[in-house]
Amino acid sequence: MDRIKSISFFMGGIKMGRMFGYARVSSREQNLDRQIQTLKKYVDEEHILTDKESGKNLNRPSYQALKGALGLRSGDTLVITSLDRLSRNKTDIKQELQWFKEQNIRLKILDLPTSLIEVPEGQKWILDMIQNILIEVMASIAEQERLTIKKRQREGIEAARKKGKHLGRPRVQIPEEMEEVYTLWKNGKITAKKAMELLHMSSSTFYRKIQEYEKVSGPKGH
Repeated sequence: MDRIKSISFFMGGIKMGRMFGYARVSSREQNLDRQIQTLKKYVDEEHILTDKESGKNLNRPSYQALKGALGLRSGDTLVITSLDRLSRNKTDIKQELQWFKEQNIRLKILDLPTSLIEVPEGQKWILDMIQNILIEVMASIAEQERLTIKKRQREGIEAARKKGKHLGRPRVQIPEEMEEVYTLWKNGKITAKKAMELLHMSSSTFYRKIQEYEKVSGPKGH
């Protein structure tokens, strides 16, 4: 069954409790739907909390609410689709797993490559050992992905600077002939229609470029 194709941290041995889900994406532009649809196989939708925040730290409203007084309690279960939904920081991941253990909260991570296994209490150490190894690997991968993303961003910015690209708001594009044509038009030497012809612009484009030019250079002429 799909519901047991997950790894679960059996923390404390209590099998009854409430089920919560947690989903996270890194920015407001990203979509949570895929994670939510997956979590709904395990958790009622009203018990799924979400954040649109970076995984670089744990300061996220919904996640902190889960850990607060009205959230997870001893014997509850938290379901996430992957370990990096908790964090992409290896130290934070280990800290959170320790917190779950101390609070007697069960954590299910759906994409780790083992199944949910119920074992007798005396054999639980075997499962814990396997899971600890897997978590160490997955935490390292999550942190490396975060560092790789940051490195690529820095490289992209540096490459853009070397190519002379402007980063941030686009610069106003002013035709080379604008200053000369603008001065003639402003001083009454040519009509606006003639200026548009010389600049190969429509009326709306011409007056928009005039405004942009005056913002950059200031009004000129008489």
